[in-house]
Amino acid sequence: MAYVPGVALLAALAVGCSAGADSDANGTDSKAGTPTVTPAPPGKYLTLPAPCRAVPRSTLKDLLPGAAELPGDQQDKVFRGSAAVTYDTDRKVGCSWKADGPNATRSLSIDLERVVSYDPAVSDDDRADTVYAKKEKAAGLSASVPPGPPDEKDEKDEKDEAGEGSGKAKDPAEGDADATDSADPSPSGSDDASSGESTGGTPGSSSSPEEALPSRILDDLGDAAFLQDLPKKAGSTAQHHTVSVVFRTSNVVVTVRYAEQPALVTQVPDGRELQEKAQALARKLAETLSE
Repeated sequence: MAYVPGVALLAALAVGCSAGADSDANGTDSKAGTPTVTPAPPGKYLTLPAPCRAVPRSTLKDLLPGAAELPGDQQDKVFRGSAAVTYDTDRKVGCSWKADGPNATRSLSIDLERVVSYDPAVSDDDRADTVYAKKEKAAGLSASVPPGPPDEKDEKDEKDEAGEGSGKAKDPAEGDADATDSADPSPSGSDDASSGESTGGTPGSSSSPEEALPSRILDDLGDAAFLQDLPKKAGSTAQHHTVSVVFRTSNVVVTVRYAEQPALVTQVPDGRELQEKAQALARKLAETLSE
C-alpha cells in the first residue's frame, strides 16, 4: 500500500492554496473569457421638485402682472398654479399659471423630466442628452440627434402619456411635438407651433415693438440649452406670442413656456421682454435644481 508522508501532503496543499491566492490577487477570474460589465453611472438627480412651488411668488407676480389686480383669494388661486396630470411624478412633473389683465393675458408653464436609462451600458445623462437633442432638432437648431439605443420603457411611457387626454400631461421625452406646442398654457400655442414658420428662423418684423432675437442655442444654462421664439401665426389677426426655453442639467430636462395674448389686435407683445423673462426663470430653476 502506497504511503504519502505527512510533510509531502502538506506541501502539496500549500502549493494549491498559493496558486489560488495568486489568481485572486491578479484579478483573474477562474472562468477565462467571462467579460466584466461595468454599469453606466446613474444621473445626479434622484427626485424632482414640487413644480407648483418651484417658482417663487415674487417671480410669478412679475410674470403675471394681471394677477395683482385680482382680489386676494383669486390671486392665491392664480399663484397656486395647476399641476400637470402625470402617472409618474417621480419622473415627470409640471405646472401652469395664467392671469388675465386689462391689456393682455399672460401664461406660464414649466415641465420637468428626470430621465432614467434602463440600459446598463447607457448612462442617465447620455439618455437625457438624447431626449434634449430631439427637442433641439425639432426647433430647427440641430442637424442630428446623438446616437443611442432606444429605451423600450421610455417609448412605452411616451405612448401612455400621450393618451392621457391633457396637453399638459404629455411626456416631455416625446421629441418633435413637445419641443413646440405640448403643454402650452396659451389657447393658440399649438396653432403657432404647428405652423412651423418660426422654427429656427427669425421672427417677423410684426412680432414685437422691439424685434425679438431669433430662436437660438443658449450659453451658460445647464449642460445644454436653447430658446425658441414663436411669434404670431402668419395671417392671424391675434398677436399671440410664445417663447420656450429648454435646458438639460445632468439627467433632468426642463421646459419653460411663457406667452402673451394682448386684449386688442392692435397691441403687439414685446418679444424681447418675453425672451428675457423666460430665460431668467429658466436660470432660477437651474439654480434650484443644483442646490
